Amino acid sequence: MKKEILPVIFGVLAITLFVYTFGTTQPKADSEGPVITHSFAAETGNYSSIWKIYLEAEDSTGDMSRIVSTVNQLGWGEYLADTIPIKPENRHHLKGYIQWNTFSSETPTLDVWTRITVKISIVDVAGNESNAVVFPLTFAPGLRGESKYKLPPPHDQADLPMLGQINMNIFSPFMGPFDSPVP
Repeated sequence: MKKEILPVIFGVLAITLFVYTFGTTQPKADSEGPVITHSFAAETGNYSSIWKIYLEAEDSTGDMSRIVSTVNQLGWGEYLADTIPIKPENRHHLKGYIQWNTFSSETPTLDVWTRITVKISIVDVAGNESNAVVFPLTFAPGLRGESKYKLPPPHDQADLPMLGQINMNIFSPFMGPFDSPVP
C-alpha cells in the first residue's frame, strides 16, 4: 500500500509545483513602472492662492493608476497622502497639471514664510511606484501671481489639462487639527 501512495503524492506535488510556477493568474508586475519625465512648480506663492504642479509621465505598459501626493509642513509634520485617479486616456502618457487650493477653512490665516514640501509620485495598477519629485513651497506676501511665471518646456504649451486636484487642508503649527481658528 505504501508503494501505491508514493506515486500519488509525487504526482500531486508535481502538479502543484507546475500550477504555482506557470499557471498563476496574478498580473505580472511591470518591471519598469511609471516614470515622471518632466515636472515644475513655483517655489513661492501667496497663502490662499491656487498652486499648480506640472507633470509629464510615461508608462510603457499603459497602466498608470493614480497620482500620490504627500505634504510635509515645517513645524507640523507629514499629512496623510492624497491620491488622484488617472483617467484611462492618460494611463500610457500624461501631461498636464494638478492643482491645490492652499487656502484652508480651518486656518483662515497662516504665518508668512510657512514652508511646505510636496512629494509627488505615480503608482501603476501592479503597485509599482515611479520616481518621486519633491517641490518646496514657501508662503510669502506680495508675490506676483503664479500665472506671471514663464513655464519651462514642455509645460509652456497653451491649454494643458488639469489632471486632478489635491484635496488637503493645512494647519497652523500653533493650532491642532481640531482647534477652532481664533478670529
